[in-house]
Amino acid sequence: MRSIWAVATNTIRQALRMKIAAAFIILLFVLLPVMGVSMTGDGTLKGRLQTFVSYGLSLTSILLCLLTIIICAYSLTSDIKQRQIYTVITKPIRRYQLLLGKLLGVILLDVALLVLFSAIIYSITIYVPKFYNAAEAELAQVSNEFYTARASITPPQLDVSSEVDEAYNRLQEAGQLPEDMSRSEIMAELTSRKKLEKRAAAVGRELIWEFHNVKPLDPNESLFIRFKYDVSVNPADSQVYSQWFVGDYRQTKYGPELETPIYSLARKDPVRTFREIEVPADAVTQDGYLAVGFLNVPLNDTVVIFPLEDGLEVLYKADTFSANFIRAIFLIFFRLIFLACLGVLAASFLSFPVAILFCLVIFLTATFSSFVIESFNFLGENLSSVYSFTIKPVIQLLPQFDKFNPTKFLVPGRLLSWSLLAKAAGLVVCIKALLLLLIGLLIFSFREIAKVIV
Repeated sequence: MRSIWAVATNTIRQALRMKIAAAFIILLFVLLPVMGVSMTGDGTLKGRLQTFVSYGLSLTSILLCLLTIIICAYSLTSDIKQRQIYTVITKPIRRYQLLLGKLLGVILLDVALLVLFSAIIYSITIYVPKFYNAAEAELAQVSNEFYTARASITPPQLDVSSEVDEAYNRLQEAGQLPEDMSRSEIMAELTSRKKLEKRAAAVGRELIWEFHNVKPLDPNESLFIRFKYDVSVNPADSQVYSQWFVGDYRQTKYGPELETPIYSLARKDPVRTFREIEVPADAVTQDGYLAVGFLNVPLNDTVVIFPLEDGLEVLYKADTFSANFIRAIFLIFFRLIFLACLGVLAASFLSFPVAILFCLVIFLTATFSSFVIESFNFLGENLSSVYSFTIKPVIQLLPQFDKFNPTKFLVPGRLLSWSLLAKAAGLVVCIKALLLLLIGLLIFSFREIAKVIV
């Protein structure tokens, strides 16, 4: 362990002497405060904070990722190129200890820099509202929608398989099945229609959604019903009148002895626009039950539809912003560990320029993996089949950083759960990063460092 620690400390000193490392550190020291003051977003306090956190964390993550790749690739390849490694491996230190020491040094440097710059981002984010004369309503909005960690619950998917089978059989008996569609495509279309019917309210009809295991952090705070309408016939003013009921719907069956409040709200909201209803969190019962009811009042004269993907969800505070921010920083840290192991692997058998190029290609592909996969899905049938058996499996083996993007949780104030963080740690660090490290150790242990010429 003493040998590994000696290599690690030497790697940190070597990294701090690199001009590019100093440039990146100074760049972050200058840009983060400037961004905190200059970024305005959509002009509101919430937009300003969201824009700063998004760009600040993204810039920090990108620069630290690039720095990790460069240091890992340079540290080992420069020792080999300058023949300094001869004096190291002739001492009582094994090759795996050398690689582990290099890796440990880079990770320790990453930890120090990540803690430093994340503390700067957090401090600016917390203290920005004190420098602006924001109204009470705006401060309340920021507290409810940004300085929070809101869990999201969507309506459960309904089983419409029996209805779909009946509809398919009727079409088949009537000879009305589309000839240009396969059976699976027809069944998928019928399933989508039936599910949409369950989320459509005719004039004077109501929809009831029941949720279980709702656990707000504080019953004295608020929960939010986020929704978006669609309509069969667009109203003249593009507005929908509605009556909402939020609370314990079971009282209508078992009586009011349950003593849980039911909140009733009359509203007028634009179509195809996201809106939120705020109600006290004490609408949730002690056993975690909550019902949300919507009544399509006769003033509308149109069918109101809630889209399947994003029509309705319940949001409630499940944790604090600070805890959510710390978990988001861990996501960046997992990314740095993977890239450090990747850099060690590349440097174990490639020269410095090739190792950098190799790491950058994998880093960029992992960063935009979802976009790459979706792009290939639009290829022709022949090319798509080839891609499915060649490129797609390789991309899916990568960490897919965009799926664990910290700004995806912090900017909208969504909860980053410990279970998701554990999943990211397991996939990115314990499986993929460890596999890269083991391959690098294996390659370097058999690599010929110098030739003996007689």
